[in-house]
Amino acid sequence: MKAIILFGHGARDSRWREPFDRLADLWRAQHPDVLIELAFLEMMQPSLPEAVASLVGRGVTHITVVPVFFGQGGHLRNDFPALLSSCQEQYPQIVLNATGAVGEDLSVLQAIIDFGARAL
Repeated sequence: MKAIILFGHGARDSRWREPFDRLADLWRAQHPDVLIELAFLEMMQPSLPEAVASLVGRGVTHITVVPVFFGQGGHLRNDFPALLSSCQEQYPQIVLNATGAVGEDLSVLQAIIDFGARAL
C-alpha cells in the first residue's frame, strides 16, 4: 500500500496550517485510494516520525514525502534528511523516499505566475 506525506515547516499560528489541510482534502478527493498525512518540522503536529508511524500502523509499505517548501534552505538540506533517515532506520521494512521541494518544480512556479496574471 502506498501513501504520501505533505511535509511543511509549521508555525505558532494554527491558521497557517489551513492551506495544508485543504491540500490534503483535495488529495483525498482526487486520489481516494492513496492515503495522505500531513507532517511538520516544528511547532505543529504531527511530526514526520509520527506521520510515518501512523501510516505504517495502517499497513502502508511505500511512503513518498513531499516537502511543501519553496526551496532547499537549511531545513531541507540538514534537518529533513536526518529525520527521513531516522524514520527509515526505525522502519527498514518500508520504502521511504522524498521529492524535491514543491517550489522547485516548474509547474508549481508556473501556477504561481498564472495566479498573478489572473490578478491583473
